[in-house]
Amino acid sequence: MNTVISKDGTKIVYDKVGNGPSLILIGGAFSYRKFPGMVKLAKLLSDQFTVYTYDRRGRGDSGDSEEYEPAREYEDLDAIISKAGGTAFVWGLSSGAVLALQAAAHGASITKLALHEPPFIVNDTDHVPPSDFSKKVSELIADDRSADTIKFFMTKGMGAPSIIVTMMRMMPGVWSNLMAVAHTLPYDAALLDGYMEGKSLPKDLWNNVTIPTLVLKGTESPLVLRDGADALVKVLPNAELISKKGLGHTKQLSSELVSFFSAV
Repeated sequence: MNTVISKDGTKIVYDKVGNGPSLILIGGAFSYRKFPGMVKLAKLLSDQFTVYTYDRRGRGDSGDSEEYEPAREYEDLDAIISKAGGTAFVWGLSSGAVLALQAAAHGASITKLALHEPPFIVNDTDHVPPSDFSKKVSELIADDRSADTIKFFMTKGMGAPSIIVTMMRMMPGVWSNLMAVAHTLPYDAALLDGYMEGKSLPKDLWNNVTIPTLVLKGTESPLVLRDGADALVKVLPNAELISKKGLGHTKQLSSELVSFFSAV
């Protein structure tokens, strides 16, 4: 376990494994550096890269601040990049992809960027969360209703059937891990605020993100995620799309990342 201090004084904990160019992995909602999928992906990539995984603020062993702003998470990533040598490749999953993209737009020293199914909702025919989604998530956490927050986030936000949440509650190991990070769901909601309304992505918002960017989606993934990936690649100046079976939210994608990040 390693630590770095972010710009606002918050302690961010990270792990480091492997050899080669620096590659930072950023998980989405509910994820943390010891999440099994994150550990497995880091191990798969460690032969070619020095892989950094970290606990986003408020999760795992990292610290937190009294008030949250997405900009603090950009600064957290900057601090990890500094520890990684000043520049790095970055992969982000779901809300972690949005975090990585926004950090790049705010000047983070990212040399190549891989965005795995960022949950942008761009069509009003897809599942669209309530207009007060972010506010409601924060209110539920403020009322100490973590279980209700998880259910609301997954069903109203992600569009998952209620039965999925019920099944998770019957799996002690799974549910306890979700409950441990539920208080950070308002952070993910804030990162996504304004991009889940069933509207087209702004055409010029990320014009300054000119680094090589890979957008990934699984053909087996929900239509809403596939639509979001398609829309994103169209508004980024230097992006390519990989769409294939086996690249869904919970799948391993080491070969695609190795090919992309290793290419000259």
